[in-house]
Amino acid sequence: MKVYTKTGDKGGTSLYGGVRVSKNNIRIEAYGTVDELNSGLGLIRSGSISVEMRNQLIKIQKNLFHLGGELATPKEKMYLANGKSRLPRILEEKDIVQLENWIDEMDATLPALTHFILAGGNMEASHAQLCRCICRRAERRAVALAEVEEIREEAVKYLNRLSDYLFVMARKIAHDAGHEEIKWLPNEE
Repeated sequence: MKVYTKTGDKGGTSLYGGVRVSKNNIRIEAYGTVDELNSGLGLIRSGSISVEMRNQLIKIQKNLFHLGGELATPKEKMYLANGKSRLPRILEEKDIVQLENWIDEMDATLPALTHFILAGGNMEASHAQLCRCICRRAERRAVALAEVEEIREEAVKYLNRLSDYLFVMARKIAHDAGHEEIKWLPNEE
């Protein structure tokens, strides 16, 4: 199988199921941003983080592939005649609960957050903060898609919770590496 197909040379691409759309279609923006996020998570995973975090990120990356597939599939192409999804697996509520559990576990080991903080710490924590921002953009793109086409609410909910996870993960990585959080105080220079 060749990597290049030349079918997108004029600015179009195919969604799952064969529907052709412009590459600037909101659906393409949504799953493309999820793909960008997934690559960013790989960057965090390639750094010095705990085995537990590495395994969590692998699970999240796999979930993002499922989410990307779901976002790439118009509703009319999502289900077979018998009501089963065409996709091998789609996100479920248990995936969101898993993120919440991981957040709670990490947060329990951190000092209470009393102020906004500046992103930083070390490279892995900074990458986690950057991924949090990409995740928020993916969430905004999914919300924009949901305004014009029907998507499952779990998609937006997962991205919302994932950005929270990435924020807490960034704090945890920096904390475990001994980096002090720099508070943002609005009246301080």
